[in-house]
Amino acid sequence: MDESLFNELIREARVARLATVDAHDRPHVVPVCFVSIGDHLYIALDEKPKRRAPERLQRVRNIAANPNVQVLVDRYDEDWSRLAFVQLRGRATLLNPDEARHGPAVAALREKYPQYKTMALEALPLIEIEVGRVISWSASR
Repeated sequence: MDESLFNELIREARVARLATVDAHDRPHVVPVCFVSIGDHLYIALDEKPKRRAPERLQRVRNIAANPNVQVLVDRYDEDWSRLAFVQLRGRATLLNPDEARHGPAVAALREKYPQYKTMALEALPLIEIEVGRVISWSASR
């Protein structure tokens, strides 16, 4: 896939799927809002209603047990010549609010998702993924 299509998919996608694996090798996949900065992805543990505190979410517990993750960004269209996806494999960690990369990541998330402007993301940890491998496919290229 050419770099312009890769950048377009990452920039324009409103949602991706985050795949983690727990300590017993059971997969867990959730839709996430994300932003890309360099070779890192950032995912907010935001204020949308959840049953648990952010640190107790299944995806966070899985990352603690096994930091290897995959994020899938795809484009579906009824015109199948426009189908495309990119898989981003990497290692995830929890980025605490006091770390230097946290502020720029929150700003980028708020720029991409207006809904985050009213949420206290600066007080919450983020998932940070250092992308190590990119696998992509496009029907048109």
